[in-house]
Amino acid sequence: MHSTLITAYTPLAIRLGIGLLCGLGILGIGSTGLLQQLELNVYDGLLRSRPVVTVSHSRITYITISEEDIRRQGRWPITDKTLVQALRLLLSYQPRAIGVDFYRDIEVPPGHKELMALLPKHPQIILISQLGGGTVARIPPPSILQGSPQVGFNDILVDPDGLIRRALLFQDDGDEVASAFALKLATLYLAQDGIVPEQDPAMPEWIRLGRTTLPPFTASDGGYVNADDAGYQILLDFGAAGQALEAFSLTDLLDGRIDPRALTNRIVMIGVTAESVPDVFQIPVRYGVQGRDQFPGVFLHGIITEQLLAAAIDGRRPLRVMGDTEEIAWTLVWGMLGGVLGSWTRSVWRFSLMTLVGLLLITLSTVLFFFSGWWVPEIPPAFTWFLAIAIGVASTLAREQKDRTVLMQLFSQHVSREVADKIWQERDQVLEGGLPQPHELVATVLFSDFKGFTSVSETMSPKDLMSWLNTYLDAMTQVIINHGGVIDDYAGDAIKADFGVPLRRETDEEVARDAVNAVTCALAMEQTMLRLNDEHARKGLPTVGMRIGIHTGPLIAGCLGSAQRMKYTTIGDTVNTAAHLENFGRGAIAEPQDRRPCRILISEVTAQLVDNRFQLESIGEVALKGKAQALSAFRVVPPDMERHT
Repeated sequence: MHSTLITAYTPLAIRLGIGLLCGLGILGIGSTGLLQQLELNVYDGLLRSRPVVTVSHSRITYITISEEDIRRQGRWPITDKTLVQALRLLLSYQPRAIGVDFYRDIEVPPGHKELMALLPKHPQIILISQLGGGTVARIPPPSILQGSPQVGFNDILVDPDGLIRRALLFQDDGDEVASAFALKLATLYLAQDGIVPEQDPAMPEWIRLGRTTLPPFTASDGGYVNADDAGYQILLDFGAAGQALEAFSLTDLLDGRIDPRALTNRIVMIGVTAESVPDVFQIPVRYGVQGRDQFPGVFLHGIITEQLLAAAIDGRRPLRVMGDTEEIAWTLVWGMLGGVLGSWTRSVWRFSLMTLVGLLLITLSTVLFFFSGWWVPEIPPAFTWFLAIAIGVASTLAREQKDRTVLMQLFSQHVSREVADKIWQERDQVLEGGLPQPHELVATVLFSDFKGFTSVSETMSPKDLMSWLNTYLDAMTQVIINHGGVIDDYAGDAIKADFGVPLRRETDEEVARDAVNAVTCALAMEQTMLRLNDEHARKGLPTVGMRIGIHTGPLIAGCLGSAQRMKYTTIGDTVNTAAHLENFGRGAIAEPQDRRPCRILISEVTAQLVDNRFQLESIGEVALKGKAQALSAFRVVPPDMERHT
């Protein structure tokens, strides 16, 4: 029992092992970052595939400085005086927060004193700085706001492919913890609703805004590999991609052409959109009613701000990601499935179909997870699935080639091509662990032997004897193969053939058909022998007679021998009975001289199975060697000899 379980589970363990190794290999490749861009491309596609959500109420209004505004002002940057005029107009509409998305680290006269006097008096005004780092310069805020909560950094995180997928909310610059421009504006807006940033009760190091906790981005979240996760970052979900960006020009503001309702109780962001001032970023989705994916920085900060407001007020949860352990398990599961299923795939079209179905399932799972708020990697499982399936198919084909070689070595010279093909199609009945396994079945065994061979061998040279004998054996072998028999053995001039092996017969009708085939074969062998005798007689060569014994019953079929030399054969009482029937009587039950030189004896069991399809003569009960009880036997009479019976 224990060995049977081991035999059953070993192939499965190998297939699972193939899948695990494929998964670990792909994960190893993925850890180098080679698959990151592919995974990010998939992520971008998922973002674009989401249904567009149209937001009817906008919380942000943009005041843009276009090329036309610059021409009207006659310069860029606009003067401090113009900025003061714009801020005073906006303050009169009582917005919740005003964000200025261009630098004022140096004065732009005239009006600098007025600007420095105005800013500290209105804490709802936020200006920007740039933290910089590496090759990016640090840009301070206006000196009057240095160290003030009215400053937010506007640093943007750009992925290696130039797209914006993350936002930086906090950054420790060594002296203090700085907050992002978008976060500053969002907290000012939320403060009037009584919402302030706080610690998550379960994870104190995570920030919570209103109803939603914002988990920080880590270096290997989603499809990222060893990304820079310094500071407190979040993934952008672009959840309001269908929202119209409500924007007015600086000229509209200065000329009083903006409806107060578009400014009151909102966040107002002022920024440059002129093409001559390079401040454009690309995002992975089409955003706004115009469906653009390239935006000036002011709009990008607005997108980040909108996500923070939606999380706090609307409860819009950020995308969640699997932990490292879950991602590894996710990939390995698909690898093991691919390893198991791949080993059961035995053709190119099935391999293609299985690969396609698996990839579709992985994609569908990824999409469903994404629409449920989870970013689940697709590329490592997909590559693992394909590799495991391919290796599984390759190993299966290699194993089957080996199995076919074994089967063909055992049977190809002893059965017809049709039988050989049938054996291959039903190989699972024959092979176990790559070798034919012994099994019990019901079959019909035929033994044949020449009469007079001994005397012939005494009169011929060894070379002539071998040629003469092979002429008979070649002809008899072909007759047996043509009747669906399997040549089991040659012993000098004797032939052993089996009908009903190696494939198990499932019905009595199939067993009976084998018996009929064996008797039909015996009669055909007689006719072949008569033809050869006539040819040999004309050439002056010796002629012979033949004895045939046939019996049907249970036997054991399997391989005997060693690893160096193995033979497929049958053993058991059925085999012994057929052999003794062929050898029985010899001269005592010889054929009459005027009838035939061939004697065919079959057992009562075989006679019952052939069911009157042949002319039979009972010879009564015979005592066979090694048998305790006598056996009823019958002589088969060919159709052209029935007149003698």
